Parts: sequence; structure tokens; C-alpha cells
Amino acid sequence: MSTPHVGVLALQGDTREHLAALREAGAEVSTVRRLSELERVDALVIPGGESTTMSHLLRELELLEPLRARLAEGMPAYGSCAGMILLASEILDAGAAGREATPLKAIDITVRRNAFGRQVDSFEGDIAFDGLDGPVHAVFIRAPWVERVGPGVQVLGEAAGHVVAVRQGRMLATAFHPEMTGDRRIHKLFVDLLS
Repeated sequence: MSTPHVGVLALQGDTREHLAALREAGAEVSTVRRLSELERVDALVIPGGESTTMSHLLRELELLEPLRARLAEGMPAYGSCAGMILLASEILDAGAAGREATPLKAIDITVRRNAFGRQVDSFEGDIAFDGLDGPVHAVFIRAPWVERVGPGVQVLGEAAGHVVAVRQGRMLATAFHPEMTGDRRIHKLFVDLLS
């Protein structure tokens, strides 16, 4: 396969950091804010941010259903933090009525939003990550955790007794922000899934 073209959903979050990490991992990259941009990419990264706001913006920009359809057709995706929430099949504590986080149903997991607590409860730590040599330094900011893992979902990492990294086929999700650390191994793992 030629160099994969990976889009980064550019509604909120560390868009530039993900673009840089993916570029360093060997991908061609671009931002995705419109349907035409979504249609041009081979895979998508959904960064952190606020999952209810991102869901609202996906609806407003008429991207929600096209994105859900691309994922259902097998487009690979990686979600960090809010991205993990959106890729889930079920979201607990999804938000206030009319402003809920909307699951894209790409990975068979149930996630709990803000499970580790509020902004002041954010933390960092080293965690073992299945498939990588040595631990990864994980930055958790109002992070979710996985409460249920469906069949076919591989647990890649845990923190404080909770699942915080998963893979299902060519879908990858972490509750933390690897783009903030300079460690490109998780982005490289995702790019390698595309070949």
C-alpha cells in the first residue's frame, strides 16, 4: 500500500500535535472538518476535547452520519480521550438531554465519561501497553475509562485497575493523550495497522 492518508478530525483538541505525530509515524496527513475532506482520507484520528461539544459539531457540520457510515464500512480510526468516548458503542454519563455525547459504535466497548474525575483530578503515569516495548507515559485529562469490553476487543493497557487502551481490528482507542508526550509509538502502531 502507498503512504496512508490519515485525517485528524479538527473540531477540538490537539489537532496539530496529532498531525505532527502521524507525520513522524510515516503517514500523509490532513485536517477533516467537511464531508469532502472525510471522503479523501483512508483513516481518521479523533482527538480529545469535550465529547458532547464534538457530537454537537458533528451534527451541525452534517458529518455524524457520514462518519458513522465510513466507520461501519471499515475505515480505520484511532480515538484519544474524547475520541475513545465517541468511538464506543455505548457511553455512560453521556451528558445533559439534547447535548449528549453520541456514540459512533465503531468499537464494542462501554465507556464512562470523566470517569477519573474533573479537570483538577487529571494525572500522568507510566502504564504497560500490550504490543509496545516498555511502558508509555500516559497523560489523563478528565479521562474516560472502559467499563465493558466486548468479544473481539483486545485490552492494550490499564491504569488504576481500569481499562484505558483497546484495539478491535483496525480501530484503536486510548483514554489518555499520547500526542502530548513526544512518544510516537502509539501513532506508529495505528499507522502500521493501515498497511
